[in-house]
Amino acid sequence: MINKGLSKVGIFLLNMLSLLPLFVLYRLADAFYVIIFYIFGYRRKVVKENLINAFPEKTSTEIYAIEKRFYKFLASLFIEVIKMKSISKRELNKRVKFKNTDLVEAYLKNNESVLFCSSHYGNYEWVCMAIGLNFSGTHLPIYKPLSSDVFDNWFLTMRSKFGNHMVSMRQTLRAIQANKHRPTMFTFGSDQAPSKDESNYWTTFLNQESSIQLGIEKIAKKTNRPVFYLKINYLKRGYYEVDCVPICLNPSETAEFEITEMHTHFLEDMIKETPAYWLWSHRRWKYKPEPKVSAIVEKDCVLIDELA
Repeated sequence: MINKGLSKVGIFLLNMLSLLPLFVLYRLADAFYVIIFYIFGYRRKVVKENLINAFPEKTSTEIYAIEKRFYKFLASLFIEVIKMKSISKRELNKRVKFKNTDLVEAYLKNNESVLFCSSHYGNYEWVCMAIGLNFSGTHLPIYKPLSSDVFDNWFLTMRSKFGNHMVSMRQTLRAIQANKHRPTMFTFGSDQAPSKDESNYWTTFLNQESSIQLGIEKIAKKTNRPVFYLKINYLKRGYYEVDCVPICLNPSETAEFEITEMHTHFLEDMIKETPAYWLWSHRRWKYKPEPKVSAIVEKDCVLIDELA
């Protein structure tokens, strides 16, 4: 009860903070960067270890430079997430621009659906919000609920304010089934690590053996929905460009795990190109592959057979 009350107080303060203009909030972000990087060292051990493992060819000086740029961006990202509560449609559309949307729109206007791959790169929260403003179909982002009901509802309210219909990970298949007769865009976080029990497929990602979610591929192959990657380009502080890159237009014709490899290595190339804007503080590699694994175990789901 006490924790719930404190959460509500915290949300009230965040909502008040959100009312400040962004140029003021970015000054606060500058101070926040000093606090999390130099004073408290928030997850610096995790970030440094992730960077060293991902880029063994880089010198310690290069790693440190990426680390600093990442924390400066992380501080700004925190402020930008808070701003979601009060940001207007006009302001969001000014700061998040989409390009190469014609092919996506062609599918939607033909009453067909598409799948979006996204990742924890750049301001993925703003991009997710802006999709609902920039495409004609219904947008259903897949999300993982937070442990705190109070903060989970706060995020859901912000993420849904511009027409998005948020779908819990466990409800993905039911949501696809319920919406299969209208043009939709389901957005998946392609870099979200599966739980240990669900880590059934491993590949090399950023120089490390990594477990990869298979949900995008399973749904794409069963429904033959084209897969696009939302490539987020960081232009400058508070401004992003999103390129809708087709990575697989005929999923039913692909080999097993081909789509998974496509989106995994597309993200890898994106990170290598500009590494500072991926979420390095995430414990992405906390699970390791089991030794002597000779086969991949897949779980069947009845609902997947009903998606076609």
